Amino acid sequence: MPAPSASTSGLAERYASALYSLASDNNAVDQVLDDLSKVTAALDGSEDLRRMVGSPGIAYESQTKAILAVADHLGLDDLTRKFLGLIAQQGRLFAVAQIVRAFRERVARERGEVEAEVVSAVPLDDEQTATLRDAVAKFAGKAVSLSIRVDPELIGGLVVRVGSRMIDASLRTKIAQLELSLKGVG
Repeated sequence: MPAPSASTSGLAERYASALYSLASDNNAVDQVLDDLSKVTAALDGSEDLRRMVGSPGIAYESQTKAILAVADHLGLDDLTRKFLGLIAQQGRLFAVAQIVRAFRERVARERGEVEAEVVSAVPLDDEQTATLRDAVAKFAGKAVSLSIRVDPELIGGLVVRVGSRMIDASLRTKIAQLELSLKGVG
């Protein structure tokens, strides 16, 4: 996805803040985080869903029906479901990925954690996730909230972003570096 514009970023912050307030008032922050992870995984796994969410040519009513059907399929909590329906009705569904990111950042900030985005070539099990969380926390110097997604194009390894710092230990990058070095030999 392209980098969010300043206006989309501000929009995402406002919606994420409103969602955080609602979730906090209902003691549902962890549930909403879990639900938003499911939404992110669904978006990552479905080109059709990404197209529907980002298409300005699809009527808001149709987007609302579609995202509510997805929410029902994923078994999302009523608060998250209603929130997704609201942003679809208001024509803001295109910003859902930025809203999710802003929500995660807000939760991490409120908990005194740093947000780290991890892209893995394969799904991580609970033990690998815990080990990764510990390693990233040691690197960052504080507690970490991980946002993990899978990108098979990495071939193997991980890419970890903590703030403006990035650690790219992906096989794809290592192969690209090897290709560059081999071009210099010939």
